[in-house]
Amino acid sequence: MKAVQLKEFGGPEVLKLVEMEKPVPTGHEVLIEIKAIGVNYADTARREGRYVVKTPLPFIPGAEIAGVIAEVGDYVTTVRPGMRVVTLIESGGYAEYAVADDRSLIPVPETLDFHHAAALPLQGLSAYHILKTMGRLEKGETVLISAAAGGVGTIAVQLAKLFGASKVIATASSAEKLEFAREMGADILVNYTEPDWEQQVLKETGGRGVDVALEMAGGSIFHQTLTCLATFGRLVIFGAASGEQARFYPSTLMARNQSVIGFFLPQIMRKPKLLQPSLVELLTYLEEGKLKLTNGGVFPLEEAAKVHTLMQSRKTKGKLILEP
Repeated sequence: MKAVQLKEFGGPEVLKLVEMEKPVPTGHEVLIEIKAIGVNYADTARREGRYVVKTPLPFIPGAEIAGVIAEVGDYVTTVRPGMRVVTLIESGGYAEYAVADDRSLIPVPETLDFHHAAALPLQGLSAYHILKTMGRLEKGETVLISAAAGGVGTIAVQLAKLFGASKVIATASSAEKLEFAREMGADILVNYTEPDWEQQVLKETGGRGVDVALEMAGGSIFHQTLTCLATFGRLVIFGAASGEQARFYPSTLMARNQSVIGFFLPQIMRKPKLLQPSLVELLTYLEEGKLKLTNGGVFPLEEAAKVHTLMQSRKTKGKLILEP
């Protein structure tokens, strides 16, 4: 089979198309013939060697796949070859085939194409659990969503509304991206490239601040986002796209009972009682037309390096998909 592999950390150019043996499913594993692969910032972090956990080399990126079951392991009884499924895996997704645990599979309805199915798990589950599990969003609260035109951001804007947020404030780096966030349901638009953008957020909330803030840039953006937080507010960190780690004094949170919370999706994946119902709920929203997934482009597998370059240039909107 063909796969995209990295043998050293670095820029997009370290991603190489290689030929290798197809994996063989054992035990509770199934072999999936991949039809669509979701591309995520986590993949770029893996490639650069700055992921939350250590990345072993050589390494095949890709955690988000949709496709058809080709083979099953000896202990698999709940699914069969030919079934359309979507799942999250630790690695190995940038390939024509990959193995996954049968207990992690979600059936893909015939009404949903593979491109949209692959766009949902990682970013959809991230948006869901950042808002609901970690951010503890309640009806009537105000939410600040950074990078609102990105994959997680576009879903988070919509889910915040579905979960009952009274006001969704979206930040992005251009007028075009902000208009896109408005189309997704954002109430207030703020360009974070403008100086003192956090003061705009405070003005829009009457000086009170926001109840839940989503932050994935790091560096100075983290400190500006923290400024936007209301009393009892929760700031959820789900990335550091700028490559800069923010430093702050935890004691500054005490005066207003604020929280800074880290989010790492693999920890959710290890809890089936959290993972399965939330993915089913997301698929239901999708089928009912309550949730829109925006396709930012479909590219052949051999253009993985190009896709990473596009993603890190911050010129894309919505979900980027690789296709074997």
